[in-house]
Amino acid sequence: MTRMGFSIDLERCVGCQACVIACKTENGTPRNIHWMRVLEKEEGAFPDARRSFTPVRCNHCANPPCVAACPTGAFVQRADGVVVVNESVCVGTMACLTACPYYVPARYDGGDGYFGKKLTMYEEAKYSNFREGTAQKCHFCYPRLDEGRPPACVEACPADALNYGDLDDPESPINIELQRRRHFRPREELGTDPSTYYLVGKGGGPAVGVS
Repeated sequence: MTRMGFSIDLERCVGCQACVIACKTENGTPRNIHWMRVLEKEEGAFPDARRSFTPVRCNHCANPPCVAACPTGAFVQRADGVVVVNESVCVGTMACLTACPYYVPARYDGGDGYFGKKLTMYEEAKYSNFREGTAQKCHFCYPRLDEGRPPACVEACPADALNYGDLDDPESPINIELQRRRHFRPREELGTDPSTYYLVGKGGGPAVGVS
């Protein structure tokens, strides 16, 4: 069995947005659609103020509520655990968004490009892959996975804050990382069994789950 998952090192992320740009470039998502985002939070007060950064995307849950909620079967879970959207059968009910506790899916309803109504040649080529009135979300760059390549966001991260791998393989780099680092998963108490792990604290000690 194979179950693909992500790890995100919150100690290494510097909020550079390279993952966001890489995702945009790789997938050509329209202007208002972001499959990858980095949340920013300012903490403390001068002179001890600091900013924290949290990359977020679809968690590709092992028990994805979006798949169960979709009335047309547009949300599909692959054998490797990656959850994808079949736009050809999506009718835009957004039941997936209602069911998702992470508010991940977004609806694409067309609109201007980044420079107004006249699309650039790049936008014309990329936007043609998206059908209006359909749900959109991260698909783990599965075309790259199928070629043995890492997701675009992982490849682009200059701080090595993002990692991925087979969660079912105890010898995979991601599992080795999880064994030595404290970590948590987003809202795992809901039973979705998310495949995204956030690493916290420094390495070297035994893994301890935190909430």
